[in-house]
Parts: sequence; C-alpha cells; structure tokens
Amino acid sequence: MQSRDEAINWLLESDASIRWQVMRDFLNAPESEWSTERKKVEFEGWGAKLLSHQDDDGQWAGGAFFPHDFQAREMKEIGQPWTATCFSLSQLREFGLDPSSERAKRTVKLVGGNSRWNEGNQLYWDGETEECINGRTVADGAYFGVEISPLVKRLLSERLEDGGWNCERANGSLRSSFATTINVLEGLLEYEKATGGTAESIAARKSGEEYLLKRSLFRKLSTSEPADEAFLKLLYPNRWRYDILRALEYFRSMALFTGADPDPRIGEAVDHVRSKCREDGKWASDWSLPGRVWFQVDDGPGKPSPWVTLRAMRILKWWDDAHLLEKSH
Repeated sequence: MQSRDEAINWLLESDASIRWQVMRDFLNAPESEWSTERKKVEFEGWGAKLLSHQDDDGQWAGGAFFPHDFQAREMKEIGQPWTATCFSLSQLREFGLDPSSERAKRTVKLVGGNSRWNEGNQLYWDGETEECINGRTVADGAYFGVEISPLVKRLLSERLEDGGWNCERANGSLRSSFATTINVLEGLLEYEKATGGTAESIAARKSGEEYLLKRSLFRKLSTSEPADEAFLKLLYPNRWRYDILRALEYFRSMALFTGADPDPRIGEAVDHVRSKCREDGKWASDWSLPGRVWFQVDDGPGKPSPWVTLRAMRILKWWDDAHLLEKSH
C-alpha cells in the first residue's frame, strides 16, 4: 500500500494531463476539481507544449499523416515520424484537452478546412484510405465534436468475417489484425460515448472485442502462442501499435461506459501487467518507437513511465475492485 501511495504522489507531481486523471480515478475528487485541473492541459506542461508546435493553419508539421518535409528514406534511416497532425490530435485527446475549449474548437475547424491526407488528398475529417488511421480519426473526431458518422459507416462496411479489421484488407487480407482492430475499437467507443452509437456500430464494436477476447488479447487462435512478443511489452505513446496495456485500457474504458463486467478472458493479460510492477509501485516502459517526435513524455525504456504507470494502476484497480465486489455477494 505504501508503494502504491508513493506512486500516486509521483504521478501527481508529473503533468496536468496525468494529474487530472489521477484525481478522478484514484482520489475520488469531485468533478469540479478534476475538471479544473484538466483545463490546465491547454496552458501548461505537455499539452501546452504540443499546442505550441501547431501551425497557423491548424495542422502540425504541415501535413495530415506525414510532415511536409518527409522523404521516404527517413522511414529506413530514423523511423516513422510522429509529428504530423493525426498523431498530435490523438495525443491531445489522450492528454484530455477539453473539447469544449475555444482552442480545441478552433483546431477542429482549421484542420477540417486545411488538412488533406497524403494518400488520396481527401479532406481530413472525411478519412484516409486505411482502417487503422480512420479508427483514430473517428476517435479524435468524436471526442472533439466532429460529425463523423459517414466515416463510421465506412469502417462498419470494412469489417472482416472474423469480427475485426485489417489495414491490409485492400491488398487481399481476409484476417483481422490486433493493431487495426484496437484502433477501430477505440474509434467506435468514442463515437458511442459522443452519440450513443447505432445498433450497427455497437454490434461491430462487440464483434471486434470478441476477436481480441478469443485470443486472450495476445495469442494466436490457431496455436495459442503469443501472436507477437511485442504485444507483451508496455509502451506509451502507442501511436498505431498494439499491446496488452492498450487493449486492457480499452476494455476498462468500455466496461465503465457500458456497465459490463470484466471478461475473465483478459485475466492472463492482467496478470502479466501486474507482474511488471516494480518494487516502488511504478511501471517502466519496455521500449519506445523510433522516429521524429516533438518531445518525450518519459525518460525512456527501462525507466519509470508516468503514462504506463497510470494505465497499469487503474487497470488493476478496476479488475481488483470488480472481483472484490464479486466475492462480497
């Protein structure tokens, strides 16, 4: 308990984007208090820093998916850049930038009018060509108050027979992928939170969840072996990448929204996250994505990560609280 309390105090000392969530999820602070803290995301710390890099036309780095000066060799030499508009908007959503703020409203309008996708030249809120990108676009659009229903309908039409999604569908893939599926699920859940969803979007969300649950969030259905060892390594920010921490964060958020109980099939993933807690009650990031960023939000792989710690702690709290309640009945 002492290490948990110390970890919470450490999180409170980090950044406004972390602090308001700790106040809400661990300290039972009234909404008037944590929402006041949340508003600081726009004006201080990581949120303000990211907003300071915004272009006059509302974009970041002059592009929707790639920076304006991106050249193909950068992918091989440095890695994928993460400074363009779509990744910046997603990070602001994760930071908790108040969508009702004038800055957020202005950003949404400017991006909608000025940003076009590198692949296809579509207007930003009309979506790109790949499902994983469009899943995040739906999540960001729904969170920031954009009418995003046409893009949701498109994603529903692209669902595969096994219940999930895959960016390689257009190239002939008939099997879903963990990464594309979690990106789309996050979008559908944000859409449901914002609008109530539709019968079709809710059914699609549930089928995507079942795709992951059948695989215990990280295993191959055919052999039960880990589908990718990287799924067991904890990371933030994920960008488009999948891992069990991201999946568990999704299932927690979904359950709190819908009232669903934790599915026992995620138990193995929960145990793995629990096993990675350090003696000081914190969690380290296991790796980081290569490529250009505006700034780092932790001290790097092997070091305690505020974001990984926040997510891990609240996942375990949700799981443990649900099982304590179950035992008491």
